[in-house]
Amino acid sequence: MHNYMIATLLVFLSLATASVAAEPAKTSVLAPVATAPVSSVAVAKDAQKAPAPAPTQAPAKVKPNRAITITMFMAIIAITLGVVIWAAKRTTSAADFYAAGGGITGLQNGWAIAGDYMSAASFLGMSGLISLYGIDGFMYAVGPMFSFIAILLVVAEPCRNAGKYTLGDILSFRAAPKTVRGVAAISTVTVSLFYLIAQMVGAGKLMQVLLDIPYRFSVIGVGVLMVAYVVFGGMKATTWVQIIKAGLLMTGTVLLAFLVMLKAGMNPIGFFSDIVSSQNIQDHVRMNVLKDALPKPGFDYGQRFMEPGLFLKNPLDQISLGIAWALGAAGLPHILMRFFTVPNAKEARKSIVVALFINSSFFFLINLIGFGAALYLTPQLISSVDKGGNMATLLLAQHLGGGAGSIGGDVFLAFICAVAFATILAVVSGLVLAASAAIAHDVYVNIIKDGKADQQTQVRVARITSLFVGIAAIVMGLMAEKENVVALVALAFAVAASGNFPAVMLSLFWKKFNTAGTVGALVVGTVSALALVMVSPVMTYPQKIADDAKKVVVTLEQKQAEGAVLAEKDLKALEKARVDFKKNDGGTSMVGLTAPIFPLKNPAIVSLPLGLFAAIFCTLLFRDRRAEEMFDEIEVRQITGLDIAKASDH
Repeated sequence: MHNYMIATLLVFLSLATASVAAEPAKTSVLAPVATAPVSSVAVAKDAQKAPAPAPTQAPAKVKPNRAITITMFMAIIAITLGVVIWAAKRTTSAADFYAAGGGITGLQNGWAIAGDYMSAASFLGMSGLISLYGIDGFMYAVGPMFSFIAILLVVAEPCRNAGKYTLGDILSFRAAPKTVRGVAAISTVTVSLFYLIAQMVGAGKLMQVLLDIPYRFSVIGVGVLMVAYVVFGGMKATTWVQIIKAGLLMTGTVLLAFLVMLKAGMNPIGFFSDIVSSQNIQDHVRMNVLKDALPKPGFDYGQRFMEPGLFLKNPLDQISLGIAWALGAAGLPHILMRFFTVPNAKEARKSIVVALFINSSFFFLINLIGFGAALYLTPQLISSVDKGGNMATLLLAQHLGGGAGSIGGDVFLAFICAVAFATILAVVSGLVLAASAAIAHDVYVNIIKDGKADQQTQVRVARITSLFVGIAAIVMGLMAEKENVVALVALAFAVAASGNFPAVMLSLFWKKFNTAGTVGALVVGTVSALALVMVSPVMTYPQKIADDAKKVVVTLEQKQAEGAVLAEKDLKALEKARVDFKKNDGGTSMVGLTAPIFPLKNPAIVSLPLGLFAAIFCTLLFRDRRAEEMFDEIEVRQITGLDIAKASDH
C-alpha cells in the first residue's frame, strides 16, 4: 500500500516538475484599469495617507510565483498524504471505510461537515458570481447559511439513528430493500457527479493557474491524486483532510475579508457607496450584463448592480434557488454519510451546530470578498481572466497582498491557491466516498450478494468503485470547462432537494410511506430536475449569444453611420460582438435548442413538488401493510439508535 502512495506522489511531482520546466505562457496586456470613483470623504482620507499609485497594467491571467506556490502546494500534499497513510493502517473493516468506525466526536465532525460543504464552488465560484452580478451572487451565498437549519431540526438525529452507512440504508428499512437500494444508488451517484463536476472544474482552473499546464492535464492529474486519498484512506482520511481544509479555508477567508475592509477604511457604508459609483462596474452592467450598447438616459447602472435580477432575472428563480439551498443540503448523500461517523445522536446534533456556525461565517465573508473583487479589480478584468469569474478570489488575494510581482502578493496568492486546492481535495474525497459507498454497499453487497460479503471483500469493492467514480468525474470535468462552478453546485442541490429530501423525510415520518412512494420520489424528483435543467437558461445557447451580439453590432454601426466617433471601449465592444455573432450564429444547445423552454435557472420550485406529489401518489396507489407495520420499529430506532454500527476508537 505504501508503494501506491509513493507512486501517487511521484505522479504529482512529475506534473509539478513539468510545470516548472515549461516555457512561460504568453500573456496579453489589457488597457490600464481605471481607478473606481470614490466618495469625496474617502479621497480626503486617502490623500492624508499616501499619494495615489499610478495606474498599472494588469495581465490577462493570474501569474503566481512558481517557487512559492509549488512549495505551499507540496506542503499540503505532504500533510494530507501523511494523514492518508495514518488512516490506511486503521481502515480494516467496512465500518472503518464508510463511517470511520463511528468514533468521530461532534466537534471534529462539525469541522469535517463544514469542510465537506465549503467547496471550491463556494470559495471560487460564489465570489466570482458576486463580482460579476452583484446582489444575485449574494443570493447564492446567503442560501447555504440557512440550509443546515433543516438538517439540525429535522434530519440529523433520525438519520444517524436509523441508518448505517448510506442513503439506501435509511430508505430501505421499511421498503423492498433491493429495489429501493438500486434506485437510491442511482440518485446518490447522480447528485455526487453533479457536485463532483463543479469541483473538477475548479480543480482544473486552479491547477492551470498554479502550474501553468493545460486544463485537461490539470483535471486528470488532480483527479488521479484525489481518488488515491479515498481509495486508501476511506472515511478516516477524508474526515481529517476535511478538518485540515476547513481550518485553512476559514483562515484564508477571514484574512482576505479583513484586508478588503481595511482597504475600505473599515467603513461598510463607504465601501458599498464606492461600488455603486464605480464607472467600471457601471460599464460592465450596461455593456456585458444588460447588453445596452448606449447608456439609457437617467438609468443608474451602478445602483442596478446592487439590485436583484442581473443573473436571476425571474423572481421565481430566487424562490426556487432558496428552496434548493434550504432543503437540498438535507438530501446530499455525502452530508448524510457524516451523521454515521459519530457515536450517538447528541454528537450528531453538536456537529450540525458547529458546522452551522462555521458555514454561516464563511458565506457571510464570501460576500465581502466578491464585492471587494468587483470594486478593486473591476468586473472587466475578472471576466477577461475567466468568463465565469472563478479566478476573482485569487486575483484579489494577489492585489491586496501587494500586486503581481511583489513578495506579499506572491505569498498571499500562493497561500490562497493552496487553500483552494485543499478545499477541492477534501470535498471531492467526500463525494467520491459517497458515490462509491452507494455502488459498493447498496448495489454489490446488499443487492448482488444479499448482504453476505465479508469485510475484506466489501472494502476491496468500495475501493474499486471509488476508482471508477473518479474516472467518471475526470471525464465530465473535462466536458464542463467553461461552466461557472457555483451554478453546477446549485443544480446538485436542486436534484437532491427534489428526489432525496422527500424520500428521506417521508420514510422517517410518514407511517404509510412504502417502496412505491420511495421509488416515485427518487425517480420523478431526480429526472424532472435534470430534464428541466437541460432545457433551462443555465445551458449555453449559441444562437442567443449571436442574437445579443447582433443587437450591439446594429446599434453601434448605426451610430457610426450617423457620423459619431466611437469611444475606445465601444470599438472593442463592436469588435467582440462581430466575433461572437460569427462564431455562434446558427448554433444550438446540447439538446438541440436555440432558446430555453423552461424559464428558470433553478428547477427546484417545480421539481420538488413533482417529487413530493409522486411520493404521495405512488404510496396511496400501492398500499403496503408491511411498511406500515414496521413504522413503529423505525420510530424506535430514530429515538434510541438501536442496531447501528458500534462506535470504535479512532
